[in-house]
Amino acid sequence: MTAAGSTVPTAAPSAAARLAGSAALVAAFAAAPLVLGTYPLHALIISMIFLLPAHGLNLILGYTGMLSLAQGAFFGIGAYTSALLAIHAGTPFWFNFVAAGLVGSAVALPLAVPALRLRTYSFVMCTLAFVLIAETVSKNWIGLTRGDMGLSGIPRPELGIGPLSIPVTTTTGFYYLALVVVALTTAVFYAIVSSPAGRCMIAIRDNETLAESFGIPTWTYKLVVFTLSAAFAGMGGSLYAHYLTVVSPLTFQMYYTTTILIIVLGGGTGTVRGVVLGSLVFVAASEALRITPELRMIIYGFVLLGLVFWFPTGLFPLVDRVLGALRGRSP
Repeated sequence: MTAAGSTVPTAAPSAAARLAGSAALVAAFAAAPLVLGTYPLHALIISMIFLLPAHGLNLILGYTGMLSLAQGAFFGIGAYTSALLAIHAGTPFWFNFVAAGLVGSAVALPLAVPALRLRTYSFVMCTLAFVLIAETVSKNWIGLTRGDMGLSGIPRPELGIGPLSIPVTTTTGFYYLALVVVALTTAVFYAIVSSPAGRCMIAIRDNETLAESFGIPTWTYKLVVFTLSAAFAGMGGSLYAHYLTVVSPLTFQMYYTTTILIIVLGGGTGTVRGVVLGSLVFVAASEALRITPELRMIIYGFVLLGLVFWFPTGLFPLVDRVLGALRGRSP
């Protein structure tokens, strides 16, 4: 029995309901090429590419509580790894994609060992310095990276084996390839954060000292999370290289680091759906605004200012409240 006029909040959506919602979202994306032109599809591809390093940053910031600015560097390292393998070794896309993630993790490991022992602000500065170092190396290691000329002629991905392989040369074809890659990596990310390890990460984020007192090896968890976040960024760089077919030191610019940071903070840290929303809104919107180059950055800047003042916790908490109200749940 409840008091007159009171409302009884319904239960939160079940796992089956969330799965059905995710399937509906994937189906909507699968149908997008039927109604969208080439340029909107290009904007969606760019947003899906940046979703991968954003997942990595969300893992380390949203679920472990550490702000790393090195995602842009690992993104560029993954792009160069994939480009060099494709050009010089002729390896297929899927091999390059996995290798880019592994190389990103391998480079992150020796950086993480000393960096994770630093305090909060020193850790942030250390990761920022690594971005500058990576950009300098890409410009000056001319024998490997060709310096400012960059690497061009990166082959497009091919699906299939041997003579049955089909090159992905159209925007629509690459869109579907990126959609499959993003769906798989997002599922992996969700499996990580939903596991007991994910709950340990949240405990570290909320109170590291208390988590240690319960026997959680906090430093080991942070080390693993840092290398995993680099793997996500490296795989995103691989997808980027095979889509644009050219890589240069510009890939290490702070623009990419800030874009990844905006996706996570603007969408909502510590949520899977929030980062997906952030990649769609901020990356796709930025690409769409290229039709007005004179006003593009001004409009984008005002959007970010509005986000900071009106939605400081990101867009997804607002969307979640609206969906909750539509379902008849109390806040």
